Amino acid sequence: MGGAAAALVLCLALGGAVAAAAAAAGAGARPSEVAVGALFTYDSTIGRAARLAIELAVDDVNADRTLLAGTTLKLISLDTNCSGFLGTIEALKLMDKNVVAVIGPQSSGIGHVISHVVNELHVPLLSFAATDPTLSASEYPYFLRSTLSDSFQMHAVASIVDYYQWKEVTAIFVDDDYGRGGVSALGDALALQRARISYKAAIPPNSNTDAINDVLFRANMMESRVFVVHVNPDTGMRIFSIANKLQMMGSGYVWIVTDWLAAVLDSSGSGDLKAMSYIQGLIVLRQHSPDSEPKRKFISEWNNMARNRSIASGLNSYGFYAYDSVWIVAHAINQLLDSEQQINFSADPRLHDSNSSTLHLSTLKLFDGGEQLLQQLLLTNFTGLTGRVQFDSDRNLVRPAYDILNIGGSGPHLIGYWSNYSGLSVVAPEILYEKPPNISMGVQQLYNVVWPGDTTTKPRGWVFPDNGQPLRVGVPNKPSFKELVSRDTGPDNVTGYCIDIFIAAIKLLPYPVPCQFIMIGDGSKNPNYDDIVNMAATNSLDAAVGDFAIVRNRTKIAEFTQPYIESGLVVVAPVKQATSSAWAFLQPFTLQMWCVTCALFISVGIVVWILEHRTNEEFRGSPRQQVITIFWYVSAGPLKYMFISSTSISCWFL
Repeated sequence: MGGAAAALVLCLALGGAVAAAAAAAGAGARPSEVAVGALFTYDSTIGRAARLAIELAVDDVNADRTLLAGTTLKLISLDTNCSGFLGTIEALKLMDKNVVAVIGPQSSGIGHVISHVVNELHVPLLSFAATDPTLSASEYPYFLRSTLSDSFQMHAVASIVDYYQWKEVTAIFVDDDYGRGGVSALGDALALQRARISYKAAIPPNSNTDAINDVLFRANMMESRVFVVHVNPDTGMRIFSIANKLQMMGSGYVWIVTDWLAAVLDSSGSGDLKAMSYIQGLIVLRQHSPDSEPKRKFISEWNNMARNRSIASGLNSYGFYAYDSVWIVAHAINQLLDSEQQINFSADPRLHDSNSSTLHLSTLKLFDGGEQLLQQLLLTNFTGLTGRVQFDSDRNLVRPAYDILNIGGSGPHLIGYWSNYSGLSVVAPEILYEKPPNISMGVQQLYNVVWPGDTTTKPRGWVFPDNGQPLRVGVPNKPSFKELVSRDTGPDNVTGYCIDIFIAAIKLLPYPVPCQFIMIGDGSKNPNYDDIVNMAATNSLDAAVGDFAIVRNRTKIAEFTQPYIESGLVVVAPVKQATSSAWAFLQPFTLQMWCVTCALFISVGIVVWILEHRTNEEFRGSPRQQVITIFWYVSAGPLKYMFISSTSISCWFL
């Protein structure tokens, strides 16, 4: 009886211990392993750099004892083979392995397809290379971009276009989600700078040489000589080879290339790149990451691993973002486990196989903690290889910045930076971020550029097409005022002051404008100026140059420039030096006038003497005394008046 009781107590104790252990496991015990997927194209410029970077990141996370304590991060990597269809199949295979998050894909097109899968299964998708801005839409709540959106890159391109005062560009892009999304963002960014895309040259995916040649030939027929190239890194180099054969890489052309070319140059090694000879003068963007000790250590480890595996391809900027993506996921999983959230999967009742189906959709599980993990991803805040890793309210990385490179000689040279905080600058963005906006703003500048054709003169960015019509300029042919405009035997057939001003104004334009001067009139008499203005108003002429008066009836039908010659009646007289002599008052009167004045003076004196001699004793005496008296009385009145009058006249004359 006592033995039975003891056995009963032991069983109860064991049962309680098992129940307690089960309860503890259910309450918050960390799993020993968490699976994370990776989805990208192994054999590609970006994929080769990302693959080693992701593997190094997983090793570093598992070696860090302060993160995921007691839990190992397991990486399951699959190859999308740069195919939207195969990428979707591989994504479904990855979902079958109960991964809590997927790092990738690198293709924006595959990202659009896979986003629908992860939305259904609540598995966050963290892409380090899908840069299409449309992936940020609310249609894809489980898609998160751990690299820079092309929306920022296109604002950098627009800033460069505005810096050099170009107004039209030709966009050359691959005709897929990645290319179309980027060009759409470019159009919006250029509109803010009062510029535009004048021609869109779309290259079909997987095009052969002939198809690319046709697209570039049509683009070269357009007026704009500023080309923005936004294509895939694995096929984009063929564009410049074909453009070189079409003589589109010479003087007068401008090529602005998005960050895909920087990835190719960094991966291939600019010194060994055979195509370096025909890509001279290009402006290239590259994702900016500040220099740091962890970054230098990672580059060294990546290069060592690449040598051990005999990988000839080099590291590019996308490798840094792939490395940071693993750490973003690790930090989020750690926060999820710290909140005692369990890694559980459940069946999705909407996924089931029909009787004849072999897709095994029922094996796909719904991640119960997907929403919580997504929120932890959005709260990420740490410093990685690419700088500060944090997401803003639009789910974009904060502090986006790009290096601006100029290819010359044996490789690219840094000519400046762009960031959404300070715009173009020759100062690194991480330095400007430490300064107030009023100091960092307004420093829009770049170092000197060597343009295609080995010239430092800024290209105009526009040429007149071979099949275009020159500007028809009407010129009055008249016999009068030939200094203003007249017929000439020179190349323009016209000359004159008005023509000189017009040609000088044309040269100030940032693009050439060919003109054809059309003489109107026979030269023997002045043509009707109203008729010439009316010809410009009715598009018989594109413009008219000459001594046209701006009158009311003409302003109703045509636009006039600002007047550059004052009109009106004037009197031209020679300039004489003014005299300062005391006898200047004598100058207004001629000799005859002075003789008449003296005769009047004597006559007045005689009349006064006759009237005063009989009654006034002062007018008596010797003849000499009488003459003095007459002069005194006469000069006191009339002579004084004449003196004042003559002085006033003299002052007026002077």
